[in-house]
Amino acid sequence: MYNIRQGRLVRPPCKDMPFVPHLQRKPIQIQFPSLPCNQRNCLLLNKSVTLHYHSPQTTECEMKTADCPSVLLIYTGGTIGMIENPETGALESFNFDELLKHVPELKRFNCHISTYQFNPPIDSSDMEPELWAKIVKIISSHYNDYDGFVILHGTDTMAYTACALSFMLENLSKPVILTGSQLPIGMLRTDGKENLITAIEIASARRPDGTPMVPEVCIFFENELMRGNRTTKINAENFNAFRSFNYPPLAKVGIHIRYEEHLIRRPDPSRPMKPHYLFDTNVVVLTLFPGIRESIVSSVLHVPGIKAVVLKTFGSGNAPQKEWLIRQLKEASDRGIVIVNITQCQRGVVEMQRYGTGLQLLQTGVISGYDSTPECAVTKLMFLLGHGLNQQEVRRLMDSNLAGEITKTC
Repeated sequence: MYNIRQGRLVRPPCKDMPFVPHLQRKPIQIQFPSLPCNQRNCLLLNKSVTLHYHSPQTTECEMKTADCPSVLLIYTGGTIGMIENPETGALESFNFDELLKHVPELKRFNCHISTYQFNPPIDSSDMEPELWAKIVKIISSHYNDYDGFVILHGTDTMAYTACALSFMLENLSKPVILTGSQLPIGMLRTDGKENLITAIEIASARRPDGTPMVPEVCIFFENELMRGNRTTKINAENFNAFRSFNYPPLAKVGIHIRYEEHLIRRPDPSRPMKPHYLFDTNVVVLTLFPGIRESIVSSVLHVPGIKAVVLKTFGSGNAPQKEWLIRQLKEASDRGIVIVNITQCQRGVVEMQRYGTGLQLLQTGVISGYDSTPECAVTKLMFLLGHGLNQQEVRRLMDSNLAGEITKTC
């Protein structure tokens, strides 16, 4: 249990949204609650947001067995949803109402597949907390209608979205699999078809007792299923675009899909899934480098409204032994700013007590981010701050493993 305050979700009457959910539920409009924050830079989700989607279309597998699993496919945008116009050669958005036309292999699935499409599709560079909240609302509203969810997403910020969803969907008991592609699904050598087909297969997979095989937020890419909040993008050219450096893959895909069940988190069956929607974006990333000037560090630590800093240090959490740096960090911590230390290395963990250059940070009030990825550290801080927690509560929860995002050895 996160032990954080949950904002109230208001559902006003809907009047203009062309939204026809699965099983003909009434359309909904979302009004997100305001964050407990008056800072100018705080993300205020206090306005009504209308979701525009194509009505969910169900594939022909509805004619199959009544007990076959059901998957909701949510297309937010990204390279995977593009096809080449045969006349102009330009890449154009893919209409997921015609999904089977472009991916006929889906007809062979023994599962129900329904689709939602963001309209217009969102470039992943434009992804932000308001859109994470939309995704969570879609999942929450249809949580009992589907056995799993697949989110098609641009690769550039997919890891950020996966991290955010892992915290927003507390006690998740169903698969939420993010995937995408490096080449559009309409191109001959696309990696999109294999990623999409396998993601759907994983989202619909069940254990012998009938429960979902992977009840986590994950990223599937290039034959590996990775915990979402452990994953980072490492490649803009090759198909192996993502890597989980500090946690093994939950499954590897070859001729067979081999699940590592001992690595997969299981929900508390006595508690329901609890959606969260609040974020505070008053967070900054400060990367140390040889020769960094005090004026730069000072300006970052004095940004108006700043509440937390992700400090990217050297090696196992070390920083230059400069009097001014220690003083600046100590003063910032004393002002209530939460400073989290993560390593610039892709693999490894912060151990500030290991060397004197790390111990000095510990003594200023800087806390360890352990083996957290930058994407995870940022989104976790935004998530905790968004719920109005004070400095001590944020520090305590940053030191806690909420969704499998860090490894603590003691």
